[in-house]
Amino acid sequence: MRIGLLGPLQVDGTVAGSRLRALLVVLALEPGRVVSISRLIDGVWGDDPPVRAPNALQVLISRLRKSLDVPIESHPAGYRLVIDPDDVDVSRFERLVASVRTADDPTKAQVLREALGLWRGPALQDVADQDFFQPHAARLTELRLTALEDRTEADLRLGQDPTTELTALVADHPLRERLVGALMRALCATGRTNEALTVYETARQALADELGADPSAELSALHTSILRGTERPRTNLRASLTSFVGRDEEVAEVVRLVGEYRLTTLTGLGGAGKTRLSIEAARKLLDGTTDGVWFVELAPISKDVAQTVLSTLGLRDHAFQGPSEPIDRLTAALSTRDTVMVLDNCEHVIDAAAALAVRLLGDCPRLRILATSREPLGITGEALWPVEPLTLPRENPTVSEAFSSSAVRLLYERAKAVRPGFTIDEQTVADVAGICRAVDGIPLAIELSAARLRTMTPSQLASRLGDRFRLLTGGSRMALPRHQTLRAVVDWSWDLLSDREKAVLRRLAVFAGGVTLDAAEHVCGEDVFDLLTALADKSLLVIGERYRLLDTIRAYGLERLEESGEADRIRTAHAEYFLTLATTADSHLRGAEQLAWLDQLTAEQDNIEAALRNSAAQTALRLVGATGWYWWLSGRHAKGLELTKAALNLPGAADEEARAVAYTVGALLLLATQDNWPDTTTFFQAAQQFSGPTKSPLLRLVKPLSQVLAGEREELPEGDEWVRAAAHLLRAAAFLSRGDRQDEIESDLEHAVTGFREIGDRWGYMVSLTNMADLRARKGDVAGALAHFEQAVAVGAELGTSEDLVQNRLRLAQLRLLSGDEPGCAATIVEAEQDAARIGLPSVMAMVEHGAAEIARWTGDLTTARARLTKAESIVDQNWTIACALATQWGFLDGVTGDLESARARHNYALTMTLGGPNSVWVAHVVVGVADLALRQGKPDEAARLLSPRATPYGELRT
Repeated sequence: MRIGLLGPLQVDGTVAGSRLRALLVVLALEPGRVVSISRLIDGVWGDDPPVRAPNALQVLISRLRKSLDVPIESHPAGYRLVIDPDDVDVSRFERLVASVRTADDPTKAQVLREALGLWRGPALQDVADQDFFQPHAARLTELRLTALEDRTEADLRLGQDPTTELTALVADHPLRERLVGALMRALCATGRTNEALTVYETARQALADELGADPSAELSALHTSILRGTERPRTNLRASLTSFVGRDEEVAEVVRLVGEYRLTTLTGLGGAGKTRLSIEAARKLLDGTTDGVWFVELAPISKDVAQTVLSTLGLRDHAFQGPSEPIDRLTAALSTRDTVMVLDNCEHVIDAAAALAVRLLGDCPRLRILATSREPLGITGEALWPVEPLTLPRENPTVSEAFSSSAVRLLYERAKAVRPGFTIDEQTVADVAGICRAVDGIPLAIELSAARLRTMTPSQLASRLGDRFRLLTGGSRMALPRHQTLRAVVDWSWDLLSDREKAVLRRLAVFAGGVTLDAAEHVCGEDVFDLLTALADKSLLVIGERYRLLDTIRAYGLERLEESGEADRIRTAHAEYFLTLATTADSHLRGAEQLAWLDQLTAEQDNIEAALRNSAAQTALRLVGATGWYWWLSGRHAKGLELTKAALNLPGAADEEARAVAYTVGALLLLATQDNWPDTTTFFQAAQQFSGPTKSPLLRLVKPLSQVLAGEREELPEGDEWVRAAAHLLRAAAFLSRGDRQDEIESDLEHAVTGFREIGDRWGYMVSLTNMADLRARKGDVAGALAHFEQAVAVGAELGTSEDLVQNRLRLAQLRLLSGDEPGCAATIVEAEQDAARIGLPSVMAMVEHGAAEIARWTGDLTTARARLTKAESIVDQNWTIACALATQWGFLDGVTGDLESARARHNYALTMTLGGPNSVWVAHVVVGVADLALRQGKPDEAARLLSPRATPYGELRT
């Protein structure tokens, strides 16, 4: 509930009768505090209270309680209106005014404007004719006038023009000298000196006529300074039309730099917010600068920088005795002034701006300069502050996570201004985050995007930002032309480049995910280091561990590359470089240097993908062959399979070996993703068609692996130690999954463990240990299995987070539970969850939920098991093995809780999914579930038959 006393009484509910209104006003003037009975009686009845006034007051209190939605508490000493003081406009007004007594001008102007906005008419209007309330009304009126004086003076110092408002106030209050002085200064600031003198004369006469007094010494001094021509405004900063979002800490840092260094330059990409940041910092600097802060806009000019500064400071026509050159006049005028000058948009007149700064800073010791430019001015003593894009949200954030991003907050602020009711919720947050990420967090691009949200949904806008330069138009009509569209912003920077800089920039656009110096020299031409440095200085290239273009600049560069006629040549050079890199790396991925080369390929994965997608069949297939094992090792199975299939479907000639190796990569990735068993067989068969000699380790494994999968007697390849170790591992894994030739598995695994350990292949060593652990677990050797899994997890962690590592952690958690280590089990599940979150794949996160649900069921925690399975189903993708595993777990859970019909349906689904599959272990898990159901259905003989060592024909399995 809110109560308004600054104007006609405003309250929820009907408060009829003058005495009832007076009672409410007395209580509301002291919100939340006990008001004495005697004071309430004085406020309601004044000098004529009734005979039994306390009883009459109690009746009025009872009536008021019925009229209001806010409680009134009784106390021995009086009554209290139970309300937040800020819900009474008088109390809120007084608090706001008191809060800014020592604040800076921007804060003071903003808060006082809010406070004065609470007034809707005379204070206590409904009770103003009563003697009791007149002192209150007079005090509030005086406080309002003081606040008006404080606010208008702050506005003046901020460069605003409150002349119209002040003229009306002085007409109403001709004896208030602060208002008169403020009006005189406002008139002088707009060049209306004669009118300012007239205002003074009118005030002098009014003071004499009304009070018989002369103007104060302060007002007289102001009059004298105007007569002498020494009164001048302190700034030309204009009021902002929009909120300032996301850079409060940067403002403070820029203010600090300006205080410490005499020249500070804000650098950054066009549209990054340099101008706005400089203005906000300038506002903060105004209070501490005797002769004010001046904003000089250089964007519209192409020469005469000194003359532009003269005109901005109002010195162009100023009477001046001495040299006539603008720079000399400017130096003389500023030589003794304590001033901050903001030189905005220096990049297109960089040499002239630098020369001006050197001269002024040398001759004007109290002058400080804050500049904005795409590149530094390059002056000794210059402090630089790079203005970066706003902070971005992660992909698919929660709503609260999204609002921690300054880019999202800016989009929200601007979008709700043009589209009332705009919100960011669970349905829109992913698209909003996608918009901010697509435009790199560039403030101007975000504001242009927000303007589009007036007629488009976030989903529609996010899906169309691939054509950002056509879409992001329609900026403010009052903005500079180069700030009205995204293309114009980048055009401005492009036009300022030399021809050599343009050539390098457009060629760099072919790189995805960054570029090393070596790669840039190969693709863009030799001796590019200086040009890369120049582009970085011009805020078009981000320097970190690698050079990187923002997506917006890269999209622009690709357009320019197509226009140049050299796109095919540059893309070919790009593909050749990364084919060479991937081929070299592949030879090191099976030994002691595995980790270093994995890191290098991970850094170049986006470039390799771009090269593959932009290449003809031969190069694309060779890239698949060179990168396939990296995809396998790094867990990029699904992405690798997508790229492999795309390369195999390309038209055009390619040699048989390159195509056969690509089919081999596809088959291995299909095995890893368990995507499609018939396709896996087809790919292996296609790879087997190549019968010639090959150096490809993967292609050399095709024959023995195919023989194992077909149940034939296999021949292990000779020679290469890695190939032999891998052949032993693949054969053992096949036997484990198929459930036959158990006597040979351990020997194969021992050969694999030894072989991979000796050549330093951590992946092969980890997988061999994992299979050895599974073998130990099947034999009931829990301690042995634990030891092997712990070792496998340690080795896998060196390789980085992967699906294999997550799976091993889940198996380790199960074994720790079986060994009685419940805390160790719980901790390992947490580690698996953290790894899965880093990977981010739905199938991996669902796998963890499934594993945790199974362990919860084992411990009897059915509530947790059900919650985990429900969560897994909500995030699982089309991975059929996960879907099958979830169905089996639900079947177990339904059986435990007595829902046998549901359990039967679940197990039937899982059985249908696994029959005919390549892995007998999957089938065995389902058969155990079917046996569990048979036992719960009262069929112990059937359960025993299903679980017996004798192989059960698939056709006989029924639930």
